[in-house]
Amino acid sequence: MHDTLRDRILRGLDALPDAQQYQVLDYVEFLASKYNRDVRRTGARFGDLLEDKMRMQGVALETIRGTMGVVGTASRWMSGLTEAGRTVLKEVENVVMPREPGGTPQLPPPSRQPDGDPSSGPS
Repeated sequence: MHDTLRDRILRGLDALPDAQQYQVLDYVEFLASKYNRDVRRTGARFGDLLEDKMRMQGVALETIRGTMGVVGTASRWMSGLTEAGRTVLKEVENVVMPREPGGTPQLPPPSRQPDGDPSSGPS
């Protein structure tokens, strides 16, 4: 879609009340399912599915808007937590397997095996 068409559609959407914006969304999804049979909702985000479910149950638009704000905040928080976890794992990896100057991980030296056969008991 070219930028002029996208801008024109967005201007039209911005001028509509929320209820009619959802009608436009329903129509766009209908057209996508009618003309592009390969499009499936498998890639739909959790928030989209939750919003659709709330709309089907007749939840007020203000309630949906507030709920979606909370879901968006939780999503951003979880993304930050995930990134922090990745950073911690990278730091632990650097301590456990330090990198050589060439960038390849340096494996720790093998642990020393005890002398003798452990199954034979003390000598």
